[in-house]
Amino acid sequence: MGKILVTGVAGFIGSHLAERLLGEGASVVGVDCFTDYYPRALKEANLACLLGRDGFTLVEHDLATAPLEPILEDVTAICHLAAQAGVRASWGESFAIYLDCNVRSTQRLLEAAKSCSLTRFVYASSSSVYGETDDLPMRELGRACPVSPYGVTKLAAEHLAVLYHRNYGVPTVSLRYFTVYGPRQRPDMAFNRFIHAALEGRPIEIYGDGEQTRDFTFIEDIVDGTARALHDGPPGEVFNLGGGSRVTLNEAISVIERSLGVTIERRHLETARGDVSDTMADNGKARELLGFAPRVPLDEGIARECEWIRSLGA
Repeated sequence: MGKILVTGVAGFIGSHLAERLLGEGASVVGVDCFTDYYPRALKEANLACLLGRDGFTLVEHDLATAPLEPILEDVTAICHLAAQAGVRASWGESFAIYLDCNVRSTQRLLEAAKSCSLTRFVYASSSSVYGETDDLPMRELGRACPVSPYGVTKLAAEHLAVLYHRNYGVPTVSLRYFTVYGPRQRPDMAFNRFIHAALEGRPIEIYGDGEQTRDFTFIEDIVDGTARALHDGPPGEVFNLGGGSRVTLNEAISVIERSLGVTIERRHLETARGDVSDTMADNGKARELLGFAPRVPLDEGIARECEWIRSLGA
């Protein structure tokens, strides 16, 4: 499989993807700059399954500023997952961080990739690029109109990927992830927060009335779709990767309650700026061209995330 660069390797999705690629026989160069968006110790825990394994190299680099040619030496493919996450945190002065991490870093990596003989450059985008719409399910050719600064940066990086493919032949494939959950999920994400609160007997905070819907996608399915794009994704294309588990947030909380055998006290806050009412992926294109088929239903996936959080001693 050659030598694959995985950016954001210490993150939720990056660590799982690197683990999968090593298991397939690839060598992996993992890059991460360990931003302070959440504690470094959690990211180092994500890396525990990778450090010391044959074929894995960790490089602590900031893609926005560091020389990129050394880490691209002999690389045959790139999975670019590194980004500043979070819709609600992307407003105000923090937007400068999102520009550096999500746009400038992507442009620098694409620019450096021009000189490499790559089989694929897979870019991890987000369903946030669609914004607020009642045209469901969301289709790749549908209107993309983000309603958060985070979504704007993810769409801008998608456009950069297309430009570098058309003008320089960089074999880019962009993947729009829909609400990923499962073991190693970031601590700011809803399921992680809700499960911790439930196990500790605390109330949870919900933005809005909880009737917003999301297409929840289990981590194993996202990793499988990403690996398929890395191997077979037609360059220049954009794909949705959704889990097929579109439910209301209230319904998802009920699944958590059943999985843990508890009743969760709920406190409602104002709807957050940049949050959308509904997401739902049309996976038809990914199914046809990548063979993508999500397999983990929501109740099983939530049970596995609950088990992981319990294993941490929560």
